[in-house]
Amino acid sequence: MQINQNPGMSVSDNVAGTPARRRPSFANLLNTWLGNLAIALLIAAFFILFLYHPMKVEGTSMLPGLVDEERIFVNKFVYRLEPVSRGDVVVFRYPPDPSTYLIKRVIGVAGDRIRIVDGIVFVNGKPLEEDYVPQQYVDWRPELDITVPEDSFFMMGDHRNKSTDSREFGPVAKKFVVGRAVFGYWPVEKLGKVR
Repeated sequence: MQINQNPGMSVSDNVAGTPARRRPSFANLLNTWLGNLAIALLIAAFFILFLYHPMKVEGTSMLPGLVDEERIFVNKFVYRLEPVSRGDVVVFRYPPDPSTYLIKRVIGVAGDRIRIVDGIVFVNGKPLEEDYVPQQYVDWRPELDITVPEDSFFMMGDHRNKSTDSREFGPVAKKFVVGRAVFGYWPVEKLGKVR
């Protein structure tokens, strides 16, 4: 049974007046899919080149937070918007050999007085609370007393007795800082924010 709401026009007239819908060809579908893929790749490339950079942790100086061979994303843009802060986990170029990258925690910023006595780190006379350093990772190296110069940072690994850091090579100039470690993505059990 046909229903026609316009008595002056038959159903067949109405259908004939509109163009028939054609199924898209395989070539059109492929072009659409490739276009979407190209846009997605460009967006991903933008994020990787300008904002986030994937890196691999090599070594054990940041245990227990970061493990050897762990893959992380480093935000290369964040320090254009905000200052480097105490407690940040940062990637920087090793000052004696800028082709090498290290990852450490910022312990002191410009103007801070850093003292290390019996494995305890003091910043401006106050002991630093370091829940990220387990007792078995505390280092008993000789005492240190240094004031961080302008536009520089004092860096230390969390695994203090296995870390080569600012205690050996001194404060790191801002120009060597690459970015902040923000997210671990491999292995899967380490998936999550870097703390």
